[in-house]
Amino acid sequence: MMPEAKYLLVGSSHAALEALRAIRLVDPDGSMAMLTKDERLPYSPTILPYVVSGRSGPDKVLLRDPAFFAANACTYVPNAQAVSLDAKARAVTLANGEVWRYQSLLVASGAQPAIPPVKGLDGVTYHVLRTLADAEGLRAAMGAAKSAVVLGAGLVGLHAAENLAEAGLKVSVVEMQDHVLPGYFDAKASTRIEEAFTKHGVDLKLRRKVVEVSGPAARVTLDDGNVLEADLLLVATGVRPVTDWLEGSGVAVDKGVVVDEAMRTNIDGVWAAGDVAQATDFASGKPALIGIIPTAVEQGKIAGQGMAGDSYRKDYAGGLPVNTYRFFGRVALSIGRAAATEGVEAVETDSGAYRRLVLEGNRLVGYASVDEPFDVGIMGELIRRRIDLTECKDAFLAWPVETGRRLMSEQWR
Repeated sequence: MMPEAKYLLVGSSHAALEALRAIRLVDPDGSMAMLTKDERLPYSPTILPYVVSGRSGPDKVLLRDPAFFAANACTYVPNAQAVSLDAKARAVTLANGEVWRYQSLLVASGAQPAIPPVKGLDGVTYHVLRTLADAEGLRAAMGAAKSAVVLGAGLVGLHAAENLAEAGLKVSVVEMQDHVLPGYFDAKASTRIEEAFTKHGVDLKLRRKVVEVSGPAARVTLDDGNVLEADLLLVATGVRPVTDWLEGSGVAVDKGVVVDEAMRTNIDGVWAAGDVAQATDFASGKPALIGIIPTAVEQGKIAGQGMAGDSYRKDYAGGLPVNTYRFFGRVALSIGRAAATEGVEAVETDSGAYRRLVLEGNRLVGYASVDEPFDVGIMGELIRRRIDLTECKDAFLAWPVETGRRLMSEQWR
């Protein structure tokens, strides 16, 4: 007997869990299964730094327990890696040879580390940080190491660098761009973050490329001839959607799985959501990958509603990047086009804390801050509703949070 499910969800993180919830609101009884290549119950990749640091045990970071799946009549199948899709037969084949039939399929297979084509990298032992097993492996390796090199100064790389430094290792971070977190913050905001890392003994090698890596542990040669020696090497140079199992299925893949405003793919009966999905970017209106939890949750909900035929389903309005980054007890936030420089007006204040407001035609399109938290929900609404700030612009620039709240309370009345 071939296993089958009316609703088959491939993936087990935020997008798949939200789809499950949306489906069950409409169809409490339709058979459902969630397949994951992971061996654990669902967890969020964002908590992995806390496992690395030891602040949280691996069993404390799970998003759902077995009782949840029992209550929602969903079969949870771990160690189930999808390797191919036959869209005509509506069947997914797993690595162990098992074949699952479905009526409606959600592709929520997420992303995996993107490994750069560096000479010698495949000949040395290196770590990545994307799964709970990765986090446990990195934590174990830290215990025996005195020094570390981190490739990449994005969120994953910097979280790990902080954990490694706090554990007493001598840490170097290599980044090709001219500042850290280049996708989320402008250079001035990044400078504040960089200063905190330098103060805590982390050596930042910006505007540098790795040309070669060799053993026995890790000997990292940079493009300026400098050589970094370390016991531990972490590769954190970004991620890419897991789409290889869709090859030959007919599902359209560009940078990720191409979806419409209902999260449908080009193949009947197949939806996609989360880090694997290439949906519309709110600011540009063009297709983009936005790998953050709020996006995954929203896309998962819309996909689930579509799969279950929910008449209340709304179209996806486009992804808006939102990032909260905590470092050494401090916080940096960004939303929208916070790092934009062209065709916009950027207003910066740098008195103790830093903030940067980005406007286009007197409408807010981005906001970033360091050491000065703001209401991300309110600012997100101002951006999404394209509120004209002309009449209160001076007040908004001086007191963005208070003025934003007043504006939105008037909108919501």
